[in-house]
Amino acid sequence: MVGRPRDLGGHEPRAVQRALALLESAAQLGSGATAKDIAALAGIPPATAYRLLNILVADGYLVRIADLSGFALGRRTRELAGAAAEPTPVDNSVLLEELREQVRYGVYLASYDKGKVRLIDRDPDHELSGERTLVSALHASAIGKLLLSSRPELAASPLKKITAHTITDADHLELELSRIRRGEPAREVDEIRIGRSALAVPISDGQNGVVGSLAAIGPTGRLSTEDTGLEALLRDYAGRMVSPSLCRAS
Repeated sequence: MVGRPRDLGGHEPRAVQRALALLESAAQLGSGATAKDIAALAGIPPATAYRLLNILVADGYLVRIADLSGFALGRRTRELAGAAAEPTPVDNSVLLEELREQVRYGVYLASYDKGKVRLIDRDPDHELSGERTLVSALHASAIGKLLLSSRPELAASPLKKITAHTITDADHLELELSRIRRGEPAREVDEIRIGRSALAVPISDGQNGVVGSLAAIGPTGRLSTEDTGLEALLRDYAGRMVSPSLCRAS
C-alpha cells in the first residue's frame, strides 16, 4: 500500500511526490478507481487529491473512464512503463566470457552472412589452427554443417576430403544434416584436423532463422560430441545472444 508522502521541503517537491503517489494508487486499484479511493490509498486529503488528479488527466498521465465515475492510467504513464520494461541490451562478449569460464574447451561465435561463415569471436586462450578450412569446407566442420542444414545447396561438389574422417559421401552428409534439422547439435570429429572435435548449436534471429552458431572446439577424446551437459550449456548461452551479424569480429 502507498503510504502518506514524506515532506521534502517546499511546496513543489511535495506536490510532485503526491502526484506520483496518486499514480501509484491508481495503478494499484486498477481501471475505474474513484478519486475518493485513490486519495484514501495515497493518504492525501481529498481536496488536494482532486486538484492533482485533474492535472494528471490534463497532462495525459490519467484518463477518466467513459462514465466519468473513475480513472485509469493514461497514454503517457503507459509509455513510461513500456520504456522502463525494455530489456537491457545484450552484450555477446560478456556472455562469451562467462561461458568460457565454465568449459575447458575453446568457445567460438560465428555468423552466417550471404552463405558464408565468419568467425566473429575467437577464444583468446585456445589456438585455432585450420581456420581457413573451417570457414570454406562447410561439410567438414560442425559450424559449417549447421549452415548447410538450412542451406544444403552451399555444399561443394564433389565434397573435398580434408582428413581420412571427412565426410565425402553426399548421402552420408545429408543424413547428418537431417539430424541437425531435427534438433540435434552439429558434430565434428577429426574431420578438419586429426585430434580435434567440435560441438555447435545454432543462434536464431528470433524468427526461426539460423544466423550463426556457438561452438565448443577441443581435443578428440576430451571433448565428447555426445556430451549432453555441454550441449545444454551451449544452447542456453546461444539462446541469450543477439544475432552475431551485429557484432564486430575480434
